[in-house]
Amino acid sequence: MSDRFRTINLTRYFNAPARFGTRGRGAVWHRSLADVNERLPRGRQEYWGIPFALGPKDLDKRGVIVLAPGKGPVTVPLSGTATYVCVAHFCNLPDPGADAAGGERLAEYVLEYDDGSERVVPIRRRFEVNPFSVAWGHQAFAAAPSTMPTVAPQDLNVMGWGQTQTGVRFPGTGVGFWVYAIENPKADKPLHALTLRPVGNLPIAVLGLTLYSGPGHPLRHVPRRVYKLVLPASEKAPVSEVSAELDLGVVTRLYAVPGQVDEAWLKSVDRGLGSTRAAEKPRREFLVEATGAEGATLTVKAGSGKAHELPLGEAFRKGKARSADGRARIELVHQRKTWVYVNVTDAGTGQPTPTRAHFRGANGEYLPPYGHHEVVNENWFEDYGGDLQLGGTSYAYVPGRFQIELPVGEVYVELAKGFEYEPLRKKLTIRPGQRELNLRIRRAFDQRSEGWLTADTHVHFISPQTAWLEGQAEGLNLINLLASQWGRLFTNVADITGEASGCSTEDTIVWVGTENRHHLLGHMSMLGAHGDPVFPMCAGGPSEAYLGDPDVTTLTDWARTVREREGVAIRPHFPAPVCEEPCYFLLDELDGTELRRFANPESGSLDEFCFTEWYRYLNCGCRVAAVGGTDKMSAGMPVGGVRTYAQLDPTRQFSFETWGEAVRAGRTYTTSGPLLSLTVEGHAVGDEIRMPAGGGTVEVYASAQCLWPIHRLEVVVNGKVVAASSSAKGTKRLSLKRKIKLEGSCWIAARAGSKLQVQHCWPIHLGAHTSPIYVVAGDQELFSPSDASYMLTLIDGGLTWLDTLSVRYDERRHRRLKAIFEQARAELHERAHRAGHPHLHPHG
Repeated sequence: MSDRFRTINLTRYFNAPARFGTRGRGAVWHRSLADVNERLPRGRQEYWGIPFALGPKDLDKRGVIVLAPGKGPVTVPLSGTATYVCVAHFCNLPDPGADAAGGERLAEYVLEYDDGSERVVPIRRRFEVNPFSVAWGHQAFAAAPSTMPTVAPQDLNVMGWGQTQTGVRFPGTGVGFWVYAIENPKADKPLHALTLRPVGNLPIAVLGLTLYSGPGHPLRHVPRRVYKLVLPASEKAPVSEVSAELDLGVVTRLYAVPGQVDEAWLKSVDRGLGSTRAAEKPRREFLVEATGAEGATLTVKAGSGKAHELPLGEAFRKGKARSADGRARIELVHQRKTWVYVNVTDAGTGQPTPTRAHFRGANGEYLPPYGHHEVVNENWFEDYGGDLQLGGTSYAYVPGRFQIELPVGEVYVELAKGFEYEPLRKKLTIRPGQRELNLRIRRAFDQRSEGWLTADTHVHFISPQTAWLEGQAEGLNLINLLASQWGRLFTNVADITGEASGCSTEDTIVWVGTENRHHLLGHMSMLGAHGDPVFPMCAGGPSEAYLGDPDVTTLTDWARTVREREGVAIRPHFPAPVCEEPCYFLLDELDGTELRRFANPESGSLDEFCFTEWYRYLNCGCRVAAVGGTDKMSAGMPVGGVRTYAQLDPTRQFSFETWGEAVRAGRTYTTSGPLLSLTVEGHAVGDEIRMPAGGGTVEVYASAQCLWPIHRLEVVVNGKVVAASSSAKGTKRLSLKRKIKLEGSCWIAARAGSKLQVQHCWPIHLGAHTSPIYVVAGDQELFSPSDASYMLTLIDGGLTWLDTLSVRYDERRHRRLKAIFEQARAELHERAHRAGHPHLHPHG
């Protein structure tokens, strides 16, 4: 920096103390300036990367040059040459009512040369100078505020959450002054002096003076661009050990080169599923996003290695630049760009269709559509922009027509749309000046033609309109957006209407319900309640309700209430928290249970905790449908990443009500990708088959098809695998047809699994599970003594908690809560008695 800047020591030319706001100091300043005296910067400072030598710390000593009306000029001797003369200064506040345009001449700064010539520069309010305090929207036209915007720290102790999302911070002292760079048209001629001459009716304070010799205007930044940084091979380092600083600007982002895009990426079988996050490792190639003056120097350093200085302006103008020793270099990644309208159409219908889109450059860098984040915020309760992060891959939810600025040349795109459209990956060549880009996405499966509708039963925080767009882009027909309480935080309550949200369309419905929660008893989702919402949404204190909130109800009562209001009761993220499950299962107050975890077939079993817990209740005669929901609470989870397929009555039109009927009838399956079909003697899921006592033989047909390879398909009877089909390499379709001997009453379901994972914030394997087909042999009821003992233990645990740790509202309410558990215990003993097990005991 020393060879480009020369700070001028103004000590001999300061003519006034820096304690403003008092008469008799050579000028009359507005009284408000007195309030900021102590914060006035002193000593050596940098503004916009330009060094200044300001006055002494003692405010009572002379430390500024004041140009006062009616006073004489001040001449500061100069020497040598410069391309710009940089001045730190401010003026007094104008009289009330002064027009916003400014323009009145307050001073003249005169550049004097050794050859006797001179250049007179007018200094006008709101052009070359501005007051120390200005209203919002009254920036100067030719001078920059002293506080250059920089990258916001991701530290909520420094800035509030909302402000950190802007990515921008304006650091400063609270004292506003302005930096003006006087262009020197005779940069090759030696300077003699700068004369500061007051000519107006407002005083000006000059704080510092610096000469700049370098390319370009020191305050005018080139557009933000991405540069590829290549360090010497001997200086490989992880990105966390690499620093990059720009003296006349700001580095907005530094990250490792994601990797070259090749044919393997284009043909990968996991397209649309995201990617695992790259492990940090030593490397020499990085991407630097920066903006700064043309004369800025980028200084980079890896670990304890040598610092390399690279000229930013040269790289911007010529496309590349090297350090003085030639060992480090930067290259402009996108030399030319063009704004493009992208049209995505359904290949089958020719109609525009929303999708989940990912564009990337040749280095693997994400190119977001306009209005979407380059770095997706995937924190809890900070999902607001229609963005998605699947592991190491960023996506944007976009309508069928959207805008994006793309680099000219080689670009890659990925489009995805749920579980029935073939994910698209394609290499594109963008032409200079291209304005339109047409893409098509092809439907591979059409479950709707067979009456199947898709839904996510569990979405939080986003707005109904955003939920609608994301649902459309993921091929969903119903998005259940759930309001709830989180301590003192209440979310989406203002979106509750007691009917379908106004953004809903014939094919995509958004309904705002509630998730009612208790930290021990569990959670219950209130879907599609008409009229009043089911309040309170939470009870019993943290982490669901707030400190001291009493226990006023049970999940079973919540479920009864939503059904009375024509809604659907769903147990979310079954089974945790584990306690009250036996009550609402045994008392038949539940319509469906969310099953969202799927096992890796390589583990040797497709059993997962959520399934084996559900099997306990099925094995005791409870009939509750399998549904899928994401519990989306961040941009790390796609809507419908786990979803419900429900088959409607073919005589009924799609609505929330007809979807609810399908769930209650058990015509469903839950899936994170595979599409399932199951019939038993021609009967579909949810049906009941009557057989003679003692059972018999039935023919079972099951199939699974998927956009991605699946590896195993199983048929389970009462939780035991009785038939399977598998593919070691993986295939997009598996099926089986078997004759199965049944010994008595049972339930039959199909499930499928894949070795592939989808990179949700909670990564899961691709998998699916149907609701059962129920077989009743004679009058035999399903009952499992061991599972019943497990339920009895939970019931006793709930009663123990109510009597010991529960926050009681009053004794009447307390007795009501206990009565629910006592009713469930009585029902369980009654089932045990009918099944010939009169002596049922809890575990232990």
